[in-house]
Amino acid sequence: MNKHIFYGTACMLSLFLACNRPQQDKPDKDRRLHTNLELTKNSINYTGEPRSKKDRDMLMYSDQGAWFAYGFTDTPATYGGFTGPFLMTQDNGEWLAKSLARVQLTNPENNTPLVRWEKDLDHRNAYHSHLEQVFENDTVRVSQELVFMSGHTALQRTKIVNVSKHKINVRASFAGSLFDTGIKISGADGFIKLTSEKSPAIGYVRLLQDRATVDRPDTLRYEMSAPDMTLAPGETKAVVLAQTFIFPEYSWKDERQKIKEADFEKILEKRKSEKETQLSALMSRIRPGFREDPYRQVLAKAVLTLQNNWRIPAGELKHEGLFPSYHYEWFHGFWSWDSWKHAVGLAAYDPRLAKDQIRAMFDFQREDGFIVDCIYRDTTIEAHNERDTKPPLAGWAVAKVIAATPDTAFAKEMYPKLKKYHYWWYKKRDHDQDGLCEYGSTDGTLIAAKWESGMDNAIRFDHSEILKNEDGAYSLDQESVDLNAYLYAEKQYLAELAAMLNKEADREMFKKEAQELKQRIREQFYSEEDGWFYDTSLDGKTFVKGAGSEGWIPLWAGVASEVQAEAVMLKMMDPAKFYTKVPFQTMSKDHPEFAPMDGYWRGPNWLDQSYFGIRGLRNHGYDKEADKATTQLIKGAEGLLERGVPIRENYHPLTGKGLYAKNFSWSAAHIIMMLTEEK
Repeated sequence: MNKHIFYGTACMLSLFLACNRPQQDKPDKDRRLHTNLELTKNSINYTGEPRSKKDRDMLMYSDQGAWFAYGFTDTPATYGGFTGPFLMTQDNGEWLAKSLARVQLTNPENNTPLVRWEKDLDHRNAYHSHLEQVFENDTVRVSQELVFMSGHTALQRTKIVNVSKHKINVRASFAGSLFDTGIKISGADGFIKLTSEKSPAIGYVRLLQDRATVDRPDTLRYEMSAPDMTLAPGETKAVVLAQTFIFPEYSWKDERQKIKEADFEKILEKRKSEKETQLSALMSRIRPGFREDPYRQVLAKAVLTLQNNWRIPAGELKHEGLFPSYHYEWFHGFWSWDSWKHAVGLAAYDPRLAKDQIRAMFDFQREDGFIVDCIYRDTTIEAHNERDTKPPLAGWAVAKVIAATPDTAFAKEMYPKLKKYHYWWYKKRDHDQDGLCEYGSTDGTLIAAKWESGMDNAIRFDHSEILKNEDGAYSLDQESVDLNAYLYAEKQYLAELAAMLNKEADREMFKKEAQELKQRIREQFYSEEDGWFYDTSLDGKTFVKGAGSEGWIPLWAGVASEVQAEAVMLKMMDPAKFYTKVPFQTMSKDHPEFAPMDGYWRGPNWLDQSYFGIRGLRNHGYDKEADKATTQLIKGAEGLLERGVPIRENYHPLTGKGLYAKNFSWSAAHIIMMLTEEK
């Protein structure tokens, strides 16, 4: 597969001069209207500069579902602009430039610089709504802000205030030098054209109101000068740069018109207001005991993590949703059980996006009910994974979205799809047709069957074998407790949806099935000797020993008896087993195969599994223990309470060290669930 294909995206960059009339910098009174934004600024540190087009050391800011992102440069040679853009439109993410539009402000009479960027930097702030940086000396105060107008366009404003007592003349020029990504610079007088040898994508850089002076030294560099300006003492003028990266399925004509009509100040205020509203919605639901500022900042960091991974529909993706992480190149797609978890987290403050995240996966539902494991925008880079599905948490996701925003239409839309998916498990993943299901695969491979559990290399699958059910349907030779507990929970959620839609017969059917399944789970999967739930052999007679996080899923699902729940709780809270520095990891630390640094699911703490454990404790009245574990986890996981440090894919349970991908969505979603009251 070709990893260097440029994806179908048309990109346009346009500059336009904003208001030549005098204006004063607004006072900071509006900051008092955005208290949560102020409290949570700089939650993530976006400072850094790519050393190459593939460099992923730094973090990037994005919004509105855009497939591109920016940061703050940490190299004086590129001060005066923003880092990037980082394009997720080609080759699973490449930097187009270190800084595509670095601004130079000079006196046109003698070409002397008005700003020494590295010396005059006053401050930088990263908000949920925008990025800003301010430079100041005795002559000028320059503020630069970057805000996303849409999922296609980011606006960059450079505002210049004459703080001296004398009139000054200003020339604003822009320059960029591209990495060799297959995009080349060409064009005619007054504008820049960007084309790619790998794609029909076309881009432009130009002034909308005045012709620019343009120089193109070669196909990877450009320089552009705006008309000169004169500023009286105290006067403010601004130059606005629009950077657009738009896919062919969207209308460039429409987007160009919106850019021409754009009012930067109104767009910025709109973003501030919508982000403040989202944060306020979350803050109002914080659990008692977690209402101090540090926990609020963790919540805000979680929201920003999800925001940076948000992508609008493009290519094969028909609805918007979230990457697991833009930071890791092979996570540039949507996964099914990630999507269900993202949706529950999003439901707390953005149910519209939560619904589309769910729809994105159901767009690929087969006639028999099967949901593919993961989907991608462009399958020439990586094909959709149809070798397996993932654990059945879709009903939970839909129910939680509807609980957050009652929507009969959405329930009606999703109910038949959920029902079909639910019964697919019993048709395709119940080898002995005993009413208890197994994980499996569509291609008959053992590895894909393990993937289907979501816990790829967990010790419980070390000795598993694959069995054929029928063509295109295979099962592991063991029945998994978490899978059947998830199916029990899904029956309960389907019963709720059936009641909402006045489907009384269905409601009764799901309730009856759930009651029968509850008893089966309690009897087959629970070891009284160990006080733990395990997978079993296919005949249900032999436990697959080795205590792992699947053992508390029955508590989350509400299937465990109170006696069983108490026994599991005691082991969860045991420091020799699961109550570690970052509690409730994927397997007990006293197991001989416990290896957090050597096994993806053989010891690390994944926050989804921790959440299921914490929620399971609450379901059985162990709120004190749940609060204690939540506090321990938030304090123990490296960087969660620190500004600037990203949320990680998982954590070392003994040291707290953050592991694997940065800016990880389901970790963020489950932090939201841990810290807020559920509806």
